[in-house]
Amino acid sequence: MNMPTFQMPSTARCLCQMRARQGGFTLIEIMVVIVIIGILALIAVPQYNVFSQRAEFTELVSAASPLRTSVEIAIQTRGPADLEALDGGADAAMGIPAPVAAASGVHGSQVANGVIAMTWRADGSPLAGITYTLTPNGIVPPVAWTVGGTCEAANFC
Repeated sequence: MNMPTFQMPSTARCLCQMRARQGGFTLIEIMVVIVIIGILALIAVPQYNVFSQRAEFTELVSAASPLRTSVEIAIQTRGPADLEALDGGADAAMGIPAPVAAASGVHGSQVANGVIAMTWRADGSPLAGITYTLTPNGIVPPVAWTVGGTCEAANFC
């Protein structure tokens, strides 16, 4: 018994073959995706570094808080004649801590004429040596503080 063979029309046969070939990605598609990921990485990684350094710099800003409090307390309770009387460690009666030099494990701090100057520790990081200063507006409470230092140019404060 011979069975007649059935042959597909040529257009149906081409459609079946096209469906069988469309199973994966081409090399160009994969390369385009890799280029897009590379461009995003070029933009994102430097921005991440800047944001992480800014976040790390808040450690120095927070370390200035006790000095700021001691200067404000000295102004309110000790009644200095002028800002020149507000030096750290020079006059124990004012209660302002003595200066600390920046080292590998500690931030530097100094109060001179009421101005608080903080320096990032000498740890070899990109933040090493960057300063943060707080300048009081005078000796009349409430004291308003002006932020300054090299952290402004580096956009950390």
